[in-house]
Amino acid sequence: MSTIVSIQNLCKTYDSGHQALKNINLDIKAGEIIALLGPNGAGKTTLISTICGIVTPTSGTVTVGGFDNIKQYRKTRSMIGLVPQELTLGAFEQVANTLAFSRGLFGKKPNPDYIEKLLKQLSLWDKKDSPLMRLSGGMKRRVLIGKALSHQPDILFLDEPTAGVDVELRKDMWHLVSELRESGVTIILTTHYIEEAEEIADRVGVINNGELLLVEEKTDLMQKLGSKELSIELRQAITTIPDSLSNYDLRLSADGTRLIYSYDVKSERTGITKLLQLINSAGLQLKDLHTSQSSLEEIFVNLVQQDKKPVEKAS
Repeated sequence: MSTIVSIQNLCKTYDSGHQALKNINLDIKAGEIIALLGPNGAGKTTLISTICGIVTPTSGTVTVGGFDNIKQYRKTRSMIGLVPQELTLGAFEQVANTLAFSRGLFGKKPNPDYIEKLLKQLSLWDKKDSPLMRLSGGMKRRVLIGKALSHQPDILFLDEPTAGVDVELRKDMWHLVSELRESGVTIILTTHYIEEAEEIADRVGVINNGELLLVEEKTDLMQKLGSKELSIELRQAITTIPDSLSNYDLRLSADGTRLIYSYDVKSERTGITKLLQLINSAGLQLKDLHTSQSSLEEIFVNLVQQDKKPVEKAS
């Protein structure tokens, strides 16, 4: 896939001295879904706003479709749809008129058929004549997405798109995002909901303290940084782990009925076969076996915690 957004050595320091972005480098591929994860204040919104040309960087460059987002702002902005985190909508305008007006702001000719299709995709068709003030928070979020898509952009930025939205509506949005990707739209979303990234993203970026800690294919990230656990259920509870098993990274459950073995998913030899033989030799009877792999949420938490650790000064 070709690169549609290229970010080179991007930095942003505000007048207060706060460095919101620190030397960000990232290429975003056309047609992919990339999720940016990070805690509050990590720099996610600043990064999106800078790419869209809303915030001016202190240094570095951003190109969108090969165009500089500052020198050729009109061109790059027309390629981008942005769904902001805040519910910034008027009160008295009707839903359909809001989308049509937003389309006109980008110089696009009226297209009632497209607006109708978009409203139906967003489950807003029955609300097309409703004033915005009568909509629920979830419906207003859908209108924001409609506004961002009204001019048929190549790239869609979603800044915390499902914040404050119920689970059912969140899943509807995931489905819509997948449909948009299939139509060729590139999607960049920031989220607090790890399951969103795990459900729909192709790549995952983790940002903290203004630094992009990593960007990886989702499946590669979970394989490289995840670990697997084997839960060995015993027929009879034990109080201590036998000495013959001391060479293994084993934990005993609180009730003494399970041995939990953590192992590296990248390792060619897990040692499980030998472990099971030793357990049998120790006189322990197995009842059942279960395996589980660490989730994207666990990987994210570990990465952010590592980033917060103080660096030791050389003596």
